[in-house]
Amino acid sequence: MEKVKFTIDDILAMDMPNIILYAAPVMFILVALEWYISYRQKKEYYNSKDTFAATAIGLVNVAISAAIKIATFGLILFFYNLVPWSIPMTWWSFILCIIWIDFWRYWAHRVAHENRFWWATHVTHHSSEKYNWSVSFRLGWTQHIKVIFFIPVALVGFHPVVFFICHQIEVLYQFWIHTEYIRKLPKPIEYIFTTPSHHRVHHARNDKYLDKNYGSTFIIWDRIFGTFQPEEEQADYGITNPVNSYNPIRLNFHEWSDIVKDVRASRSFREAYAMVFTRPSKLADRKKEFRKTHEVD
Repeated sequence: MEKVKFTIDDILAMDMPNIILYAAPVMFILVALEWYISYRQKKEYYNSKDTFAATAIGLVNVAISAAIKIATFGLILFFYNLVPWSIPMTWWSFILCIIWIDFWRYWAHRVAHENRFWWATHVTHHSSEKYNWSVSFRLGWTQHIKVIFFIPVALVGFHPVVFFICHQIEVLYQFWIHTEYIRKLPKPIEYIFTTPSHHRVHHARNDKYLDKNYGSTFIIWDRIFGTFQPEEEQADYGITNPVNSYNPIRLNFHEWSDIVKDVRASRSFREAYAMVFTRPSKLADRKKEFRKTHEVD
């Protein structure tokens, strides 16, 4: 059977369910409930300015997603139509697609921590020094360029509707793991899936926790690729160079601004390249290396 190719109009006509939009009221209710419980228990899990900043960032991010919806669809459809094969839209294709998307989400997430350019798209999510369900709203406004990491999903031949539904499920999964209230879960779950315990480690700036537990839905990728770290000591949340601001614009663009400043101050192409693409945790060391080189010159 010849593969059916799709246009953007075809996909839009299918009226795919916006799962995240339907789930949004429940998420806001849960955030309010967690905030209230932490207040009654006198636990400092929330900061009002931090939460309002996260909410503002999240709402703008939803607007950006809607604005570039056709461009995103177009990119995925282009690569889906490029290959002559396709995977039928069945119940098992959804399972396979979630696993395949999650594999690429692991690598997109890992690159976003190990490369400064991509870190600039992601740092907004990590800048909070609190850890609660509202943190899941803090998604950088420039993070949408990471869609290129999901081109391999389209090239496998998953039906575009399957892709977009599974991707929404993957994004939605991230909400519940941002909490202090859910501690360790049964071992089989902790071994396979990303849990709040695993993700608390990921959001921590403790030395032993840095650049660990990148998995979105499945923590198994971290176990396979050597980036797994169990939760041991209490996590200290935030980034190693705090922004000290609740301004959504600054929270989204401070790293981009710093990159521009560092590139302008560079005295060679090699140094400029390093300022853009160095691993963030190694940036201070690279700057010292270049300063020493300049002193010798």
